[in-house]
Formats: sequence, C-alpha cells, structure tokens
Amino acid sequence: MTHLNEQAAHNLTAVREQKPLIHNITNFVVMNYTANALLAMGASPVMAHAQNEVEDMVSFAGALVLNIGTLTDDWIGSMIKAGKKAAEQHTPIILDPVGSGATALRTASAKNIINAARMTVIRGNASEVLSLRDETSKTKGVDAIHSVEDAAAAATVLAEELKTTLAITGEVDLVTDGSRVLRVANGHPLMGYVTGTGCTATTIIGAFLAVDDDPLRATATALAYFGLAGEVASQTASAPGSFMIQMIDALYSITPETLKACCKIEAHS
Repeated sequence: MTHLNEQAAHNLTAVREQKPLIHNITNFVVMNYTANALLAMGASPVMAHAQNEVEDMVSFAGALVLNIGTLTDDWIGSMIKAGKKAAEQHTPIILDPVGSGATALRTASAKNIINAARMTVIRGNASEVLSLRDETSKTKGVDAIHSVEDAAAAATVLAEELKTTLAITGEVDLVTDGSRVLRVANGHPLMGYVTGTGCTATTIIGAFLAVDDDPLRATATALAYFGLAGEVASQTASAPGSFMIQMIDALYSITPETLKACCKIEAHS
C-alpha cells in the first residue's frame, strides 16, 4: 500500500466532508452529466457562464474548471475573466482543451486562456496536449490520434515551461509536473464509448484540487478514483447506456477504503 493510495482515500473523504463548490464553465454536451458526477461524489457543482457573474461566482469556489468543448466568443471572454479572478485569489484552475488542434480557434483559445491565468492543471488527450506545444499537431475532432506515449516527452517539457501539472488520459494515464511522473492504470474500455468521460475526469480533478494542495497528487488520485468508478460500473453494465448510469452510481458508492485498496498509481522517474 503506497502513500498515494492513502492520499486518494483522504481526498475522497475530504471532498465528502467539505463539499467544495466547483465552478464550471463547460460545454453543452457534458453539462448535465458532469454536474451529476460532482453531486454523486459529494462535491457541489455550479455552471455559471455569464461574463457579468463569473468573477462573483469564482470568488467563493473551491476550484474553477474551464472546458472549451463548445466555444463561443462570449464564453472565451468568460473563461479569461474567471481565470484571472481565480488566479488573483489562488483558487486552483483546471483547463480541458477539448479539440485543441482540430481548429485554429480551439488551439488559439486554449493558449490565450493559459496565457491569461496560469493553470494549476491541464488535462487532455495526447493529441490535445501535443497541439499546445506544436501548432502543426492535429486531432480528429475531439478524439486523439496519438497515444499517451507519443506525447509523454512533450508533456514533461510543456509542464515545466508552463509551470503546471499536465495530465494525459488514455489506457494508462500519465501525470507530470515536469519533474515528477505518475501513471494511473485504473479504468475500463467502455469509458471510451460514453461521451464526456474526459470532461468528467477533468471536473473530478477539480474537486480533488479543492482539498489537496499538491496538484500532481490531486490529479493522479482523482483519475484513479474516476477509473475505479469505470471498473465498478463494468461489473453490472455491459453496454454504454447502462454503463453511463452505473458510473454515476459508482462515484456515489465507492468508499474511501475501497479506493485505498484498489488505486493503481505508480511513480516513474
């Protein structure tokens, strides 16, 4: 049993006790599912997008989640405004650069948001992360065309350059802050057949960031928890529709003791 397993259990307990408010500026596709995921795990979700209220809302949030899945010019302004306010008061910020690399707007917007306020964590698939370092790198819509290993070296360099923690999710997730590397092996193949699982992983990382001041540790333990929910859901669901519902139930029913026993997090040099 590693200290990371124990920390995962501690983080889940802390979320359920503290019920941190997680401010999401996220996309239309996942808004309902991610709100339900946060509620099931014990956090408190709010989806606030209007430029006139994002500063007020983030001022008492435990973490800010920015997701560029369904961009508009107005939402880009809201993300930058909220990001600056969160950075000013040292509230953790996590960016999900959905589809970065697919279009010039998405790639430029992701970089503009990063430049406006230093991100605590950036979570994406391998192609999205590569596009943040190499503008010629492409994605297939919102799907990765690269493997986690294809982006591993670039992620380490980029994390150091941006002074952030980078998470690349895939069959085995990679999390790095530029000097430390953790790999998370929890998860199930059916997670790839439900829309928004990556976005949901991002908002769950946000909840763990609200209770753990080490972004690398918070990110890896959150991904282990989310991956374990997929494993638990697969025990009673064999197709995407029922699996999607069982994932929510698993986020609710997994105990800190089960998470501690089932975490698959390994440190790599």
